[in-house]
Amino acid sequence: MDDNRTLQLTKHHGAGNDFLVVVDIGDRHRMVPELVRALCDRRFGIGADGVIRILTGRQGADLSMDLRNADGSEAVMSGNGIRCLAQASVDAGLVTPPDFSVWTPGGIRTVEYRTGDAVGAGAASVDMGKAELGPDQPQQFADRRARTVDMGNPHLVLFGPDPTGVDVAEIGSRLQGVHPGGINVEFISAGSTPDDLDLRVWERGVGETQACGTGSCAAAAAARSWGMVSDRVRVHNPGGTLEVTLDPDGIRLAGPVHKVADIEVTPSCVLGAARR
Repeated sequence: MDDNRTLQLTKHHGAGNDFLVVVDIGDRHRMVPELVRALCDRRFGIGADGVIRILTGRQGADLSMDLRNADGSEAVMSGNGIRCLAQASVDAGLVTPPDFSVWTPGGIRTVEYRTGDAVGAGAASVDMGKAELGPDQPQQFADRRARTVDMGNPHLVLFGPDPTGVDVAEIGSRLQGVHPGGINVEFISAGSTPDDLDLRVWERGVGETQACGTGSCAAAAAARSWGMVSDRVRVHNPGGTLEVTLDPDGIRLAGPVHKVADIEVTPSCVLGAARR
C-alpha cells in the first residue's frame, strides 16, 4: 500500500482481546508484516493483538476476514476477532444485523450481532465449527491433564491448579518450539461454580492476551471430554467472561464487544516511529 495514504481504522475489543479493523472492500490496503507489527506495538504504535481487514465476501458469504497476528503473521481464525469484525461491519453499514456470514480461511462462519444500550457496546455470537480433540496426554505434565484441540487453529489445553501463578510467558513460549508452526496454550482450572472455567492463554504470534475466543472453545471442549463441564460453559478470561455452547453440530461462542475508538494514521508515520 501507499505509505503516505491516510488509513482509517477502528479499534474494538472482545473481553480485552483487542483488534484494529480496516474496512477494505476494494482490497487496496495490503497489510505488510512490518506495518502490522508497528500498528500493534503497545509502546511504539497504537497497540492491539491483531489487525483485521474486512473484504468483499467470498464463496457466497456476506463479508470476508483477513486477520494478522500482532507479529505480522497470518491467522486462520479468531473468535473474538470475528466478533469485533461484526461490530465494525454493522457500524459501517456493510451488513444489516442481526445475522450475516463471514468467510475465513477456516471456513464460512455465521455471526449474530446486537447493539447494546451504551455507546460503543454490543454483543456478538459466532458459529465456531467443530472441535477436533487430540489424544489425552496426562503423562506429559506432572500436575496437569493435557489435550490438543484443533479449532481451525491449534491449541494445547492444560487443566490443573489455579492458573493465576503460572508463568504463562515462559511456558507458552517454550511450547512453541515443541510444536512446529507454534500452538496456542490454555491454562485452565475449575471455576467457583459448576460449568465455569478459569483461563489464561498464550497465543501464538501474540503472547499472553486478555482473552481468546478459539482458546475458550478449545478449553470448554477439552474440559467436557474429561467430564468436568456440561454443554454450556462460562469461561472466565482475565479480560472478561465468554460463553461457550457445545452442540453436536458445532460450537457457538458469545460475549460482549466494545468499540474503543476511530483512528486515522499515515503508515509512513507509524513505520517511522516503530521499534528498532
